[in-house]
Amino acid sequence: MHTLYDVPAPAKLNLFLHITGQRADGYHLLQSVFMLIDWQDQLHFEKTQSPSIGREDLNASAAELPGEDLCVRAAKALQLATGCTQGARIAIHKQIPAQAGMGGGSSDAATTLIALNRLWNLRLSRRELAHIGIALGADVPFFVHGENAWVQGIGEQITPLRAQHQLPPSAFWVVKPSTGISTQSIFSSPKLKRDSAHATIEIFAADHYGFGQNDLQPVAEDLCTDVKKAIALLKSQNLHATMTGSGSAVFARASKAIDFKKAPSDWKIKLCKNLEKHPLYYWVSD
Repeated sequence: MHTLYDVPAPAKLNLFLHITGQRADGYHLLQSVFMLIDWQDQLHFEKTQSPSIGREDLNASAAELPGEDLCVRAAKALQLATGCTQGARIAIHKQIPAQAGMGGGSSDAATTLIALNRLWNLRLSRRELAHIGIALGADVPFFVHGENAWVQGIGEQITPLRAQHQLPPSAFWVVKPSTGISTQSIFSSPKLKRDSAHATIEIFAADHYGFGQNDLQPVAEDLCTDVKKAIALLKSQNLHATMTGSGSAVFARASKAIDFKKAPSDWKIKLCKNLEKHPLYYWVSD
């Protein structure tokens, strides 16, 4: 039986993000497509016999870790749900930028649930892990389910894109300015469009990489001028650019080699490919 794993946690891009309404409790209703990409964090898990959860950061220049980040919370939630008395040491090498709208923290939490479910031999199903994940963050169940998906509601209604709806393999330029944006500041803005028309998977699948827009983008551009600059950078190369999630990363489908010499030196720019499934998809049973 293995006692340690080195495993990835992939980021996601929102191909579009429409806000279709708002519930009485303040939560926004959305429609989106979440797409997995190969920009990934790397996590290391080592099983311990004591129930303690240790956490280490492998980024040499990283800021001091919070006392209990999403990975630690995920591990403890899994222990609580199953009564597991084993523990783990978790080390992480962060690559996915924070405050990017790429789901890095949620993906780390999902990979933690999947890896420790296997490391501790708990044998929870995908549905059971996703149920634990929803309390950690709205995007965690998507990463646990592990497929590109049509997402609705407040993020809890996840429909995998399969067969004729499946995303064609493609590459994308992803540009992350050094500045970030508070998700809360976007969703609380009175300028946010909250009445986009409902779409269907069929309408989306007729134009996978051209459908829709990100309703959060106009507000984000007002709050963070770097979002507007990143969009302009990609547009200057004749690429159709869109913000992902609540930003501040933007992306465009890659059709040619690009010269990004004019980009600020502290921006992160990466050529990414989409993934058909999460790298750990087959570690969990349905």
